[in-house]
Amino acid sequence: MRLILLFLMGIFMFSKTAEAAHIIGGELTYECLGADPNQSGNNIYLFTMRVYRDCQGGGAQFDSAPGSFTDATVTVFNGISIFQTLELAAPVVTDIDPNTGNPCVEVPPNVCVEEGVYTFQLSLPIINQSYTITYQRCCRNNSISNIFNSGDSGATYFIELTPFAQTTCNNSPVFSSFPPPVICVNEPLSFNHMATDAEGDLLVYSLCSPLLGGSLGNVAPDPDEPPPYNPVNFQSPTFTALNPVAANPPLAIDQFTGMLTGTPNLQGQYVVGICVSEYRNGQLLSTVQRDFQFNVAFCQPSVTAGTNGDNSAGLDNVFFFKTCNETVIEMVNTSFPLNNIIDYYWEIYRKNDTLTFNTKDITVDFEQPGEYNGFMVLNPGSQCSDTADIEVIIAPPIAVDFEFDYDTCVAGPVVFQDLTDTINNVVVNRFWDFGDGKQIIDSIPTHQYQNPGTYNVQYIISDSIGCTYKAVDAVDWFPAPPIIVIDPSTYVGCPPLEIYLENLSEPVDDSYDIFWNFGDGDTSVLFSPSHIYENPGVYTLDLSITSPIGCRIDTTYKNWITVSRPPIADFKFVDSSNITNFDNTVRFYDQSQFNPEFWYWDFNGYDQSLDQNPVFSFPDTGLQVISLVVRNREQCRDSVSKVLDVVPQITFYLPNAFSPNGDGNNDEFKGVGYLVGMRQYKMEIWDRWGSLIFESDSPEVGWNGRHNNNGKLLQNGTYPCRVTYTGPRGTPHEIRGYATLIR
Repeated sequence: MRLILLFLMGIFMFSKTAEAAHIIGGELTYECLGADPNQSGNNIYLFTMRVYRDCQGGGAQFDSAPGSFTDATVTVFNGISIFQTLELAAPVVTDIDPNTGNPCVEVPPNVCVEEGVYTFQLSLPIINQSYTITYQRCCRNNSISNIFNSGDSGATYFIELTPFAQTTCNNSPVFSSFPPPVICVNEPLSFNHMATDAEGDLLVYSLCSPLLGGSLGNVAPDPDEPPPYNPVNFQSPTFTALNPVAANPPLAIDQFTGMLTGTPNLQGQYVVGICVSEYRNGQLLSTVQRDFQFNVAFCQPSVTAGTNGDNSAGLDNVFFFKTCNETVIEMVNTSFPLNNIIDYYWEIYRKNDTLTFNTKDITVDFEQPGEYNGFMVLNPGSQCSDTADIEVIIAPPIAVDFEFDYDTCVAGPVVFQDLTDTINNVVVNRFWDFGDGKQIIDSIPTHQYQNPGTYNVQYIISDSIGCTYKAVDAVDWFPAPPIIVIDPSTYVGCPPLEIYLENLSEPVDDSYDIFWNFGDGDTSVLFSPSHIYENPGVYTLDLSITSPIGCRIDTTYKNWITVSRPPIADFKFVDSSNITNFDNTVRFYDQSQFNPEFWYWDFNGYDQSLDQNPVFSFPDTGLQVISLVVRNREQCRDSVSKVLDVVPQITFYLPNAFSPNGDGNNDEFKGVGYLVGMRQYKMEIWDRWGSLIFESDSPEVGWNGRHNNNGKLLQNGTYPCRVTYTGPRGTPHEIRGYATLIR
């Protein structure tokens, strides 16, 4: 198939046009040109350094190129001491073909990778330690997925010239080609990192860690740092030098061929290191380290075969057509893009023949249920064609049937029996819906209903390709309840006794015939009735329940309701004519009937008592209402009220003499006694000739021996006196006497 790469523009190396720090790989090799004719003991070496950069929209410039950050410098170390520093001439810049090598992969036009090639010669004396030729530069793409802080992580490209390599005038291995900049998610990778060696030494390949070098604060170190060099900081444990890319199977390199394999399964940018070491007679001569960036993207086939069949099974390019006894199937071609499709070819295998078509869509009559297959090819014979495999399953019909059995008058379970013939089908699911909100997956279920009713039971069978078949039948479940239960279970009360009889029998509902006999001559057909018992007595209940299909149960509740006889309240007290404000204490005697056990007395609101025969002193005169409430053991009650008259009385007495001499003792002539309630009072005193000498309308004002209490002093003697007044209840009183004046 032909593939087109799909990139997320914010992820890959060509996405951030505003930043200019995207070095994406490099390597350093050497060639020994022989002894230096001008310097005895020296060899002349030609070094080649290849640096790769992202050039889309402005990336990192090659050093010594126009607009560069700084001139390119290479440092030669003798051990860790600087032997020489070189300023390099501008590199030779060429475009790298971004094609992956797969003829069915098209790379978008915004992918741009450039290679800068630096060459320089050095005359180096042969010594007994290694030279290290080093170039360091910042920075990598800041969107790299497998290392920390990638935007501030530079790279180090170096080559070690060992003493053995110096004495043998050795040439380092040289990689033959650069890896493809773009590889596809879930597409197997196979790239040969093969290197060549002029002397034919043994080459061994391995995955190794890229190196750090340079940072945002020191973009192009001058001079470069001496060895040893630090590896990049992989986001371990997910990524390591030996597992640098999210892949399954993981990346691996053949140590003898340099073939790099694996299947990337997560898009992103990944820094990878490849090392090739050369050995001669078992002795290491040199190691060339390649540092590069893999850009993993989702790839889309340029032509993708597809049909209207089901492709959800996870099988690549396999489309299933599944029907339920429908032998004619329309197969619609959904392949895309249409402008890349030239030809269609179908082969469909029936029972006894093979059908071929070259149209876009086809309709096939398979004539009978069964399993069939075939395929459809886009652009047959083309290098980038694509194929869709066709699988057809036509399921034979299933005649679903079931029966059930239960005792119609017992509230027991219903047993169902499957009668379906499924010999020619693969049944994967048997589903029962019992019509009461309960379902079950079972072949022979038993179900217990909770409430009576007619239930539409559905039995649904589905086969291996999703065809469903259903049978429905009605179950009339109206059993008689196994036992009749009512609340209250017993009751004692007082007339008129209203009682609510709740029918708790199960399973029963309003469709059942209910008949109550209350035992007092009244009946009811309500499910849970209320009834009033008017008269005392002990009553027996009868209840019968009949289901809509004739199942009947009845029960007699003997002596179920007791209506207690209430007490009759009554009391007595002494003759009310003897009760006055001077004799106000009264004893009350309970005369209630029918065994009261509780008494409550109220004495005209002045006080209360719980005694059976209380005694009470009334604080006031007049008519007093006395109430008595009695209650028996069953809380039946009665009350009675009576009126008692507390008669108000007064006392009034006149003295027979007084002595108004001013000594404060008996200076006035006036009456004494209990005067509360006295009205219309009048005192009159005359002299011996019948003349009125004193008159008063207040019992508090007496005679002081003077004429009208403010005239001349009268002589000692006896003076006639009369007092009249009206009592509290309007009775008139008159008292006649004599007032004897003594000085």
